[in-house]
Formats: sequence, structure tokens, C-alpha cells
Amino acid sequence: MTEQKRIAAIDLGTNSFHMVIVEADPDKGIVEVDRVKEMICIGRGSISTKMLNEKAIEDGVATLKHFVLLASQQGVPFCDIIAFATSAIREARNRDHFIRRVFEETGLKVRVISGVEEAQFIYYGVRNAVAFGEKPDLLFDIGGGSVEFVIADRERVYHLESRKIGVARMLERFITTDPVSTSELHLLEQFFAAELYSSVERAAALGVRRAIASSGTSENIARMIRSLAGQSAEVSLNNSSFTRKEFQKLYREVMSLNSEERKKLTGLDEKRVDLIVPGLILVNQIFHLFKLDEVVISDSALREGMVIDFLQDTPPLDAPQKLPRSNIRKQSVVELAYRCNWDKEHSGHIGALCMQLFDQLQSLHGFGELERELLYYSAILHNIGTLISISAHHKHSQYIILNGELRGFTPEQILMIANVARYHRKSPPSEKHEPYRQLKLKHRKVVDFLAGILRIANGLDRGHRRNITAVKASIADKHIELVLKGHEQPDIEIWAARRMKPWLESVTGRTIDFTYQEEV
Repeated sequence: MTEQKRIAAIDLGTNSFHMVIVEADPDKGIVEVDRVKEMICIGRGSISTKMLNEKAIEDGVATLKHFVLLASQQGVPFCDIIAFATSAIREARNRDHFIRRVFEETGLKVRVISGVEEAQFIYYGVRNAVAFGEKPDLLFDIGGGSVEFVIADRERVYHLESRKIGVARMLERFITTDPVSTSELHLLEQFFAAELYSSVERAAALGVRRAIASSGTSENIARMIRSLAGQSAEVSLNNSSFTRKEFQKLYREVMSLNSEERKKLTGLDEKRVDLIVPGLILVNQIFHLFKLDEVVISDSALREGMVIDFLQDTPPLDAPQKLPRSNIRKQSVVELAYRCNWDKEHSGHIGALCMQLFDQLQSLHGFGELERELLYYSAILHNIGTLISISAHHKHSQYIILNGELRGFTPEQILMIANVARYHRKSPPSEKHEPYRQLKLKHRKVVDFLAGILRIANGLDRGHRRNITAVKASIADKHIELVLKGHEQPDIEIWAARRMKPWLESVTGRTIDFTYQEEV
């Protein structure tokens, strides 16, 4: 990618048509501009007949016309609108008729992809949103017609598979009662067990204990779990997770309800009221058969993977192979910073000073690489609130970080970054402030120390002239001396840092003084 461009990716799924519009930039990375979804249910009735009905075709073509118009209005060249069709269209005997209608009325050339290709694109999308662990994770994407399974770690893909067990297919094939009868439930469980056998065997051999789930079904489940726990269902779910225990509580409550009762559930899409039943049974079996501890949610999947594949010459994933490591977190932070017109030089300099102070004070805080990383990202983003207001930019920085949809971080980590950035100036951490009060005690201790470091680092570049080049700490029982090296006498920087030092003094229980050592 050598220049800025906008791309629209359209996923023609069994239940819904989705489009995501992104702007790709060599510096900013891939930034989402807009997204839209329509529950077309083009696969309704076609699972058994293998024929798309005319009403679904009409609705699908009309929706794609709207998508193309929206993409055009958002500045996407027509040649950069890509459209892929999955399970229902892939299997329909009259798919060529539908594809021809789409081309004649919209100009779009729809590409029908195989199940393995679908799994490959889903992997690319999820990998751009959630950090895989050092040990292999299971990735599953529940569609209407098929479910894709990938087993991968940070650098390697071990398994790709697509099974015809999507929720629309299972609803049409197995469920005739409402609520679902015990006999139909058991039959569906047995069918899932047989279909998942090869993936389960591979996962067991690789020691998989965690799963990453994408798709509307999984997001609906996560929202219902949040609602059941009394938490807001209207938050970004990316990188959030739920445990087997939390899922079981929802499962027991929902499976006894009929469709009218399910409609009243918070977090459940109205058009998934019936589809959620086979979805819950499948996720329950996935937890059981794969012996999982938790499921992490990814809000990126096929569409985002289509964009990544379109932008770069990605290798096929048919066999295990080494892949270049992707720093999702850093890329996401930089994207957000660019969107907020950040002061790149100043923020980068503050980040460098923070790293020096963190390392020099290691014996006092005892934190590791994760906390060091969170401090650096807090420094990079500490000033982005100036996009809204100079006077209260620390509060605006916190708000933007909390709502900026950072990828690769858990909700707790985003909350920590936001709090550290918020306290780089003005008042120090306080339980009077709701976002700080939301933190667990162990996370507050991290925020307290990291905010203290960031406050001093921010003072040491008070004039944004990047005068201080190095910091060396000398630590005694009741005192810390910070020896500063710089280009010229740092009177303004020391004056500002002295004003910001009281919080770190209170956290460490030591007084802090500054001395200057001119660079040779």
C-alpha cells in the first residue's frame, strides 16, 4: 500500500448482508469510515431446496444498490468495491441467476468463495482485531449456513475448516418446537458433536483452552450475558470475553423461553429471536467439546479480512506456515492518534521519557512488559483530547480512548490506558472519578504509578521542544534523584516537572529532586 485509498467490502451472508467502508493509509493504517448491515435472510428456505427464492433475490439486489450508492457517497471508487458471497449463495442452484441480476442492476461482480477461503479471510480479519496468544487459540465464526473454525497462535495457522452447521441451516433442519424440545435439543447436540470431531481432535492435540468468536450470533450472546450481569449492552464488545460459567447462566435462562419471551431479552437482535436457539446450543457444545475456559469476542471478521487481502498479497493458508507478527495494539493506537490529529513528535518524546523512567524505577514498582506497554500507549494518546478542547483535554483524551474502539486490548486494559492518560495533568487519580472507581484495586495501583511517571514526563517536555534527551534515576530509602541530560539548560522543564512530582512522591513515599547534566 503506497497511497491513501478508500475500500468497501461487502459480505453476502446467509442471514445478513454487511458492508464496511475503510480508509487505508500508509501511515494511519486501516481506519473504519462506515459500516451497514441488512438482515436479508437470503438463505431462508434455501437450505433444503437449494434455491434462492425470488423475494430474497429482490431484497438482496435492492440492498446492494443502496450499498453501492453509500460507498460512492463515501468516496469509494467503484473499482474498489469488493463483494464476496458465502454459504447460501454458494450452494444455491440458481446462484448464477442472482449474480447476473446483481451485475446487471448494480455493476458489482460478486465473487463466490469456498468455505476454506471464507475461513482464511475471517482469520485475517480477526487477527487484525484480537491478539492471539502464545498458545494456539480456536477461532470460530457462526454464520447462517456454515461455521468456520481456525486454530492459530501469534505466528502460525494449524487448522482451517468450514462445516455446514450454520444457525439458519440448523433451525430449518432440526427445530420445529418452541421452546425447543428435549429430543430436538439432544439430536442437535449429537449432530454438532459429529461435525466438530476433527477440529476437536486437532485442538486437543495443540492444548487449546481459549476461543475467539466473531459473528452476530456470538456478539448477541455476549450482549445478553452483559445484560444479565447488569452491565450495559451498548458498549464495544471487541476483545471482551465471557466464561463458561457466565454462558451457562444465560443458556439455562434462555433455553426455556419461547419466541415471544425471547423478544424481550436485552441485547438480542429481533431478527435473531429464533436463530439464537441453535446458536446457543452450538456455543454450549463448543465450550463442552473443546473444554474451553473462555470465549473472546472479535468485531472484525470476513469483511475486514477481505480488505486486508485486497490491500496486500497475502499467502494462502491451506497448510501450517509461519506468518509475520502483527502488532495489533500499536497499529490501533496509532490509527486513533492520527484520527485525532496528534502531535506526533511531542507524544513520541513523552513516550520515550516514560520508558526511561519506567525502567529506571523498576525496583520500586515491580511491573512487567504489559504495564510498560500500557504506559507507552497512554503517553502516545495523552494529548488527543485537544481535538475537542485545550482546557480540559485530559478528560477528553480519557473519553476518546474509552470510546475509540482500540483493538487487541481487553476492556480492563483500555480503561487503564484511559485513566493514565486522563491523569497526565491537573488532579491526580481519585475515587471521585467514575472511570477510576471502575478499576479493580490491583489495576488502580498500576494506574497510580504509571500516571505519576506520565505526569513527570509531561512536565519534562513542557515547552514541546524535546530538550531533555535522557533521564537517570538514583534511588535511596527516602529520596529519588533524577539526573537530566539535555541540549540546553532546562529551567522551564524542571519548573514544570516539580509541579507534577507530588503524586509520584506520594505513591513511592520518596521525595524527588531534579539535577541537570549538560550533554557533552
